[in-house]
Amino acid sequence: MYDRTIRRRRLALAALLACPLLLLTVYFGESSGGTLHNVQRGVFSVLAPIQEGASTVLKPARDLFGWFGDTIDATSRLSELENSNQNLRSRAIAGSEALRVNAQLQALLNLDNAGGLAAAKPVTARVIGQSPTVWYATVTINQGSDRGIKAGNPVINGDGLIGQVSTVTANASIVSLISGGDLAVPARISAGGANGVAQTGAGGPDDLRLKFIARRFRVEPGATVVTAGTLSSQSGLESLYPPGIPIGVVTRVVDPGTDAQKIYLRTYADPQRLEMVQVLTVPINGNRR
Repeated sequence: MYDRTIRRRRLALAALLACPLLLLTVYFGESSGGTLHNVQRGVFSVLAPIQEGASTVLKPARDLFGWFGDTIDATSRLSELENSNQNLRSRAIAGSEALRVNAQLQALLNLDNAGGLAAAKPVTARVIGQSPTVWYATVTINQGSDRGIKAGNPVINGDGLIGQVSTVTANASIVSLISGGDLAVPARISAGGANGVAQTGAGGPDDLRLKFIARRFRVEPGATVVTAGTLSSQSGLESLYPPGIPIGVVTRVVDPGTDAQKIYLRTYADPQRLEMVQVLTVPINGNRR
């Protein structure tokens, strides 16, 4: 009984497989006007209007789903583009920052090499704060006594002298700027050798002057002013500043050749644009010339 049931199922399966093959053979073997071709055309003529109507009815739904799909894809793509733009912008900013800092560090290295300041054991620091006044009297740097910095140490950047350390903590220091009015720096005219003192006058940070230049010395605008270093041979009179560090340039001279002559300077270092600096922690041969 079981075997007969299995045989019937197998015969039915074989018949089902044979019928499509037989129909395909007859279909491809007859002419275009044959019975099966006519049946195909009849079925197509009946179903085509139904298919067209269904397509028309379902088109708004398809368009709606397509719009949602396109909107989601566009939103995803926009998000990807925004993330990509943010990454590119971050890279560009980081690259610009690195280039600027590298340029400042290179300028410091050049000044160290040209002025023989490596022996002063310079400590490189970053400016992390600035006095909020028009005088720009002080800046705060991120290095302190833990790196050997002491009050009175000269501070430079790649353009030249900016001031000296006035207050020190373990990991930070306050630097008094030469443009702030509290410092008097022994200075000299680089070309002629006339010695004086660079100090800010009462007019503010733009009133830096070279004082006490004897009237016999003719000083012209454009002359370079540098630190004078130690002039006296007596012990205890050593200068805080090594000789030859650039300070600024003479901008104008009032009443030249007289005892009342006023020599105005502009510092090479811009007090409003200080970022990377160096603190000279050790005097070089008493900072003598």
